[in-house]
Amino acid sequence: MTTAPALDPAQTGLLVMDYQPAVLAALPEGGDREALIGRAERAVAEVRGRGGIVAHVRSGFTEADWDAIPAGNKSFAPLARHRGMHHEDPMSAFHERLTPRDGDIVVRKTRFGGMSTTDLDRRLRERGVTTLVVCGVSTSGVVLSTVIDAADRDYRLYVLSDCIADPDTEAHAVLLRRVLPSRTHVIDTTELRDMLRTD
Repeated sequence: MTTAPALDPAQTGLLVMDYQPAVLAALPEGGDREALIGRAERAVAEVRGRGGIVAHVRSGFTEADWDAIPAGNKSFAPLARHRGMHHEDPMSAFHERLTPRDGDIVVRKTRFGGMSTTDLDRRLRERGVTTLVVCGVSTSGVVLSTVIDAADRDYRLYVLSDCIADPDTEAHAVLLRRVLPSRTHVIDTTELRDMLRTD
């Protein structure tokens, strides 16, 4: 069991990031992918049921977004050239099992991090959120970038180890075991349920 501090639901936001068909398709097929979605679904229900905030983050691009990406951007210039991840493409929508509800925060981003091209930070702070629980795909993309950014913004951070994944399993393992723990508490969905206090 983790020794991380308990969570106050009133100050906690769960970030559900890039759970989109186009992104999930890069993961290995089969039961692991479905199990990942199922665990994220349960985490959402747990945080929402305890009165916490759920924030949904997705990648999606307009024509203007593509045109604004400089040719020297190694990660995003190829996507812009191929006009990938259009914001209205169903493959860029939130996974149907993780559809936002009224009261949730919803943002669309155009780079890796969940906060860098969105107003997510402002919207979380307006609702009194000081603690973030992070889940997302992929570990080396949105999860790593968001954790580093959020740590610099002084959030208390938790990463759900069983709700993150990466097409590169070796990179995922190194980040989870060697990199992320310096900035965040690493827990799983069972621990999340136990740590959400309601007193």
